[in-house]
Amino acid sequence: MSLELARQALAISREAGELIMGFYRTNFTVTHKTDDSPLTQADMAAHRHISAALETLTPDIPVLSEEAANIPWSVRKHWKRHWLVDPLDGTREFVRRNDDFTVNIALVENGEPVIGVVHVPVFNVSYYAARGAGAYELNGGVERRIHVRVPVPALPSFVITRSHRDATLDALLAKLPAHEAKSRGSALKICLVAAGDADLYPRTGPTSEWDTAAGHCVVDEAGGKIVRLPELTPLRYNQKDSLLNPGFLVIGDPQYGWESYLR
Repeated sequence: MSLELARQALAISREAGELIMGFYRTNFTVTHKTDDSPLTQADMAAHRHISAALETLTPDIPVLSEEAANIPWSVRKHWKRHWLVDPLDGTREFVRRNDDFTVNIALVENGEPVIGVVHVPVFNVSYYAARGAGAYELNGGVERRIHVRVPVPALPSFVITRSHRDATLDALLAKLPAHEAKSRGSALKICLVAAGDADLYPRTGPTSEWDTAAGHCVVDEAGGKIVRLPELTPLRYNQKDSLLNPGFLVIGDPQYGWESYLR
């Protein structure tokens, strides 16, 4: 898959990030969707910008965005590939002004993410990947190729959801080896595993496909993987009517044997 197309998607994500930061510094208003999740002007401005830019870049590829997700399964099931977008992942973090929010853009082909871009506007850090071309971090204009941490240290580092911790997650953590844990928000957690800054991200609470697809491509290309719980099979996209993910593990070093703790 073209690294050039990934870099074009990266440029679009960074433009959306600038729009988001314009709202972040103001007294923005917050409304709520029917599922009670927050929505801001920044979400919608980023959605409009990304959707228009992708439609110009690749007119033949449909766009599925969190803020325009009412495309029926009867239409989606015929898609061989599509852009999957979360214009502002971590709106709760945005509203709380704790900086851990991202712009996620993925290209999904036959159920698998083949391009992934995760941009972190506050820190001006971006992660991106293309199938077969590696995973990269762009930080302050300096680009480097990233890899998961191998081997896992004696005390592994986990990254845990900041806003959605529950009893199911606590039960899962109790099965896993002794570890240190840090709480972060949004798809940044997946990218921290990809970049070798954490070894595992376990998730039991609700997520949608646009939350994970971009980071999924990045961690795959960095040498890790995402598997669904409890089957421990690969997470896939646009395979059903619902756009909700099952629980999952983002694994850094696949040779460590995380699965043995869960059987």
